[in-house]
Amino acid sequence: MSESTETQKRECADSEGEKDGVASKKPKIESCAKGSDDNGVKEPSFLVEADAAEDKGSRLTMEDAWVVLLDASLDYPGKLRCAHFAIYDGHGGRLAAEYAQKHLHRNVLSAGLPRELYDAKATKRSILNGFLKTDESLLQESAEGGWQDGATAVCVWVLGQRVAVAHIGDAKAVLARSTEGSQNPDGVQALKAIVLTREHKPIFPLERTRIQKSGGFVSPDGRLLGRLEVSRAFGDRQFKKVGLVASPDVYTFEVTNTEHFIILGCDGLWGVFGPSDAVDFVQKLLNEGLPVATVCRRLVREAVRERRCKDNCTAIIIVFKHK
Repeated sequence: MSESTETQKRECADSEGEKDGVASKKPKIESCAKGSDDNGVKEPSFLVEADAAEDKGSRLTMEDAWVVLLDASLDYPGKLRCAHFAIYDGHGGRLAAEYAQKHLHRNVLSAGLPRELYDAKATKRSILNGFLKTDESLLQESAEGGWQDGATAVCVWVLGQRVAVAHIGDAKAVLARSTEGSQNPDGVQALKAIVLTREHKPIFPLERTRIQKSGGFVSPDGRLLGRLEVSRAFGDRQFKKVGLVASPDVYTFEVTNTEHFIILGCDGLWGVFGPSDAVDFVQKLLNEGLPVATVCRRLVREAVRERRCKDNCTAIIIVFKHK
């Protein structure tokens, strides 16, 4: 299966998606668990189901791009189960978002993402190198094409029994995790929202220091050179000499029975949803037995139509279905 057939196809909304005005794809769930854990023998203890939805909000154009790949092996087969999910939030146009959508995962694979046995250091190293290679080639293409678009990113790789999360900019990943004995007043198991990402804003001390050392400045309103709201992004070649970088933060963890789902969202979603609010919203609908595709559409519809998100709004929900 080619990567292009599994990445976003906005025209393939199903009937409910068309009615809601929210684009989504047909539900995606692993047909079977394949792969192995660290010792190369056991299969993962969970299946993955995931879907995406998007809405341009009140913007004239849609600058987000996303990827949902339940089998993300591409030309790099191996015993280790590999799934990949990503949201790229474009600004100044969608060319950078589309470029990263097309090239990042393949660059991470070619940089040595583990395909046989899980290795934490190799995983982080390949993701970092994949991000940097993608940005380098993107900058070259943008210079040749005369465009200056940029894009933030939040990405997830499911490798066997483990998850790696990488991001640049202000897109977020939120994990829903249960704790033993915790219940809501109605008797439903309570889930805690764990924010897996840290926003990269020019005003934050580490980011500001790097920018100033590179000859840039942060304006009183917290923008790089008074213009850019983030301090890490793909593209934006006009800012790369003054401290803007594409180096991601990478966080990894093992999935146990206490991890239930992850919500990926661009800043448009998180501008109107708090992490706990979003987890509660998704949990309620999943507990009602709704498919992940429907839950994802309703999350985006709630953000845009009810909570008046004015920005592009894209979300991916990744559910761990424990055996």
